[in-house]
Amino acid sequence: METISADAKILAIDIGGSHVKAILLDYNGKPVSEYKRLETPKPSTPANMMEQIKALAKDLAGYEVISAGFPGYIKNGVVKTAPNLGTQEWKDYDLQKELAAQLGKPARVVNDADLQGIGMVSGQGLEMMITLGTGFGTALLLDGKLLPHLELSHHPVKTDRIYDEYIGEKAYESKGKEGWNNRLKKVLTILKTVFNYDRLYISGGNAKNINFQLDDNITIVSNKEGIRGGANLWKQG
Repeated sequence: METISADAKILAIDIGGSHVKAILLDYNGKPVSEYKRLETPKPSTPANMMEQIKALAKDLAGYEVISAGFPGYIKNGVVKTAPNLGTQEWKDYDLQKELAAQLGKPARVVNDADLQGIGMVSGQGLEMMITLGTGFGTALLLDGKLLPHLELSHHPVKTDRIYDEYIGEKAYESKGKEGWNNRLKKVLTILKTVFNYDRLYISGGNAKNINFQLDDNITIVSNKEGIRGGANLWKQG
C-alpha cells in the first residue's frame, strides 16, 4: 500500500452538509496553509461538489496526496450513503477515484467522523468520536486503529426516529437549545452504556451549544483539530 515521505504535504478535505473545508498539512498533521472553506453546493451532487473541492484546492498547491472525510458510509473509497447531502446520485460514486483523477494526486477517502477520529485520539484503549452537525457522525478506534465503520446515525434511537433526526441540525432548530441538550444527555447515556469507551470526543458545529457538565473522559474538539487526521490516514499505511 502506498505511503508518504516525511516531507510530504497532504491536502486534507472535510466534506460536510453545510460547508466544504480544506487545508494543507505536513507529515505530522501540522497545518502549513490557511484553513479554507466554502458553502456546500445546492444541490449537493457529485459534480457540484467536485467543482467546489477544485475551487478550494486551486489555492492550496504543493500537495503530494489527498485525504477526504465524507458524511456517509464509505467502502474502499466508494460512497454508499450520503444521508445529509440530499441526492441519490452519490450512491456507488467512487469519490476516491474521482478525487485522484480530477486533482492529479493519489487520494484516500473515509467517513468524516473516522477522519476526525484518527486525528484526535490518544491511541490508548477504545475511543469514540461523535460529530454534532447537520447529522450525527460516529467513529470507533481501538488503540488508534479505525474499527469497521458503523452508521450509527441510521440506528433507531426511538421507535420512530433515528439518531440523525433525533440529534441533528433540524432537531436543534425545532427543539431549541434546551430541548436539544436534553436529547444529547440521553444519547450520551446510551453511548456510555453500549460502548463502554475509555474516551469520547465530540466535534461538529453544534458541539459549541452543549450547556451541561460532561464526564471527565469526554473532550470537545474542533473540526480544525480533527482535520489533521488527513495526515494520519496516510501514515497508517
